[in-house]
Amino acid sequence: MDFKEQFNLRVTPNASRTELKEEDGKLKLYLQAVPDKGKANAAVIKFFKKQFNIKVEIKSGERSRDKVLRVLK
Repeated sequence: MDFKEQFNLRVTPNASRTELKEEDGKLKLYLQAVPDKGKANAAVIKFFKKQFNIKVEIKSGERSRDKVLRVLK
């Protein structure tokens, strides 16, 4: 998968398994992590590092399911 410098992501925490899907042209990340004390946000960053070897930061949406991620160089 090729990621732009910045991209939108819909996160669904507390899912049965962690997986990234493209649905209706939008990226959706299903996470097993719970949305408690930043655990789901940390899991988003860890997922992209582990699966795609890219470092990302949450540019906006830290307290929302809809997030904007920025790829760090």
